[in-house]
This record gives sequence, structure tokens and C-alpha cells, in this order.
Amino acid sequence: MKILTKMKPFIIGFAMFSMFFGAGNVIFPLILGHEAQDKTIFAILGLLLTAVAMPFAGLLAMILFDGDYRAFFARIGKTPGFLVALLIMMLLGPLGSTPRCIILSYSTFKMLFPNISAVLFSAMACLLIFLFTYRKNRMLDLLGYVLTPLLIGSLAFIIVQGLLTATEVQENPQPNFSVFLHGLKEGYNTMDLLAAFFFSSVILESLRKLVGSNEIDPSKKLFSLALKASGIGAFLLVATYIGFSYVAAHHSSGLNIQSPDQLLGAISMKIAGPSAGILVCMTITLACLTTAIALSNVFADFLRKEVLLEKINYETALAISLIVTFFVSTFDFTGISAFLGPILQVCYPGLIVLTFLNIAHCLWKFKPVKAPVFLVFAGSIVGGL
Repeated sequence: MKILTKMKPFIIGFAMFSMFFGAGNVIFPLILGHEAQDKTIFAILGLLLTAVAMPFAGLLAMILFDGDYRAFFARIGKTPGFLVALLIMMLLGPLGSTPRCIILSYSTFKMLFPNISAVLFSAMACLLIFLFTYRKNRMLDLLGYVLTPLLIGSLAFIIVQGLLTATEVQENPQPNFSVFLHGLKEGYNTMDLLAAFFFSSVILESLRKLVGSNEIDPSKKLFSLALKASGIGAFLLVATYIGFSYVAAHHSSGLNIQSPDQLLGAISMKIAGPSAGILVCMTITLACLTTAIALSNVFADFLRKEVLLEKINYETALAISLIVTFFVSTFDFTGISAFLGPILQVCYPGLIVLTFLNIAHCLWKFKPVKAPVFLVFAGSIVGGL
């Protein structure tokens, strides 16, 4: 029993990895390696700041707020805070990240079975997500014990095989700093900072079970466990991003693809041949399924509690969310990315500032928040225009 208790932070860390690792986390490191070539290291450094460091900073900030996203966002005002939270949840849920996971699964699956209908695939995926999500009290254990080990094994095979068969990379004429900035902005597209604000409540439920009632300082113990689990999840993300970026840099030249969501399938086929098709399908399906499960869970909770004021039950909210997700998932990956890109460019800098100011508020009682956050939002809007 003691061994299982000691292993629990590792299991939660694995679950964190699988919750964060979805469609954007598969595609954008590959795109960076494909574009950066011999300067992949600079692109990765930028990506790791916005796609790993910031999401886990956001997660720890939310843990300092005891997982209460209302209090977290209310520091910029009750109404602005609610509107920002609503926007984030819509982007993470049925209008953005969740259907993007389904689209990526479909585009890869279609390489093996070209005649499969996109509508049928999306409907089956939404049904599967519902079956895994409606018993949300068992979700984190399911992710940590079952799905994530399979996912990590599949990803490790692709990375190791790709690095062992690496070819020469091409020269990238862009300045190092420009490549770094491109990687920094591509990290926005993973949307993991947004997800961290709402994943925290699910993670906290499992962490609290590990803190005994006889602890002298339960909050300190909880934060310590959160740091351990976050370190494990962050390490897995870093290793995967670095591996995927370098595999793409060495193998992406000469590939015949029509859209970015086909990049992983094409690279895997090139590395291991047609026999890798089953592996590719399993990898993408697992990566997208685990994140879609987590996103569907938190959005259904938000819809039920904050928008509809608990007038419906969790299962009904989940069904509504997945019906909208199904219709949006009938669009292509490029179309959804074009819709999300400008919004993320405007929102992300302000949310980063809010995260650090809220951490400073909890640890050192730092009070200023509204003026800095709104100034950054305004600057992002002007810069975008």
C-alpha cells in the first residue's frame, strides 16, 4: 500500500502529461522542426517557454488559489473575469481544442482507411469521449494507469526510430532570434496555459487524497506533491517536444502532404514503412482522446455550474458539449487553426501576466493586477491590428 501511495505522484504526473498532450502538442513541434531545420534548437527553446513552462506555472498558480478559477479571474473584475473564463472554456471546449483533437485523429486514420467518412468518424469519437468522461470521478486514474503508458510507449518508438534513422538537415537562413520568436508564438497554439486553469480542479481532487488528515500543514504537503507531479508531467512534455522537433527536422524534407495535420502520419510512414500505420493510428488516437476527455469534463462542469447555474445535470451538459463539438469537428484543421490563431495572439500575453501577478499575490501579497493585465491586452490588440 505504501508503494502505491509513493507511486501516486508519478501516476498523476503521467495523467497531467496525457491531459495536456493533444492535437496541438502533436502537430506544432513537428511543424517547428520541419520549418526550423538546422536551427531547431532555437525554435524548441521558444516553444518550451510557452508550451511547458507557462502551462505548469498556470497550474501551480491555480493550486495556490485552491483550484478556484472564479477567484483567480475575479482579480481583474467580476464581469471581465467571467467573460475571460467563458472565452477560454469555449476555445478549449467545443469551438477549438476538442474538435481539433478529433480532426487530427481523423486525418491520420484516413491515411490507412481513405474511404472512412469524416461525419461517421466524428460521431464515433464523440460517443467514445462521452463513455470515458461521464464517470468523471475515475477519469484521472484511468488516464494515469491505462492510457498514458500506452501513449508514452507509442511516442517513444516514433522518436527513437526517427533519431536512429536521421538524415542531414537543411540550412535555415533566418536569424536565430526570429526562429526563437516563432517557436515562442507557436507555443500559444498548444493552448496548454488555457487548459491549466481548468485542469487544476481535477488534479487537486486526486492530490488531496494523498494528504493525510494528520498532516501538520496540509496545504504545504499538497503544494509539494503538486510540484513533484508537475515536474514529471513537464519532463515528459519536454522530452516529447524535443524528440518530435528533431525527428521532423531530419525526416520532413520531400514529404507529400496537403495540410499540417498529416505531418506525423507521413513522417511515421517514412521512418518505419507501411507497417507503422497501426502504431500511428494508436498514437494519435490516444494523444487526442486523453486530452479530449479532460477538456470535455471541465467544459461540461463549467457549462452546468457557471452558465446554466446547475439547472441541468453533468451528463446533459456533457452531451450538449459533445453535440457542438461534433458539428465543429466537421471543419478541417487549417480552418480551426486560422480561427484560433488571432484570438490566442491577443489573449496569451495578458493571461501570462495575470498568472505571474496572481502567483506574486499569493506568495508576497502583491496587489496591482488590473492595470498591467488590461494594458497588455490592449497592446496585444494594437499589435495584432
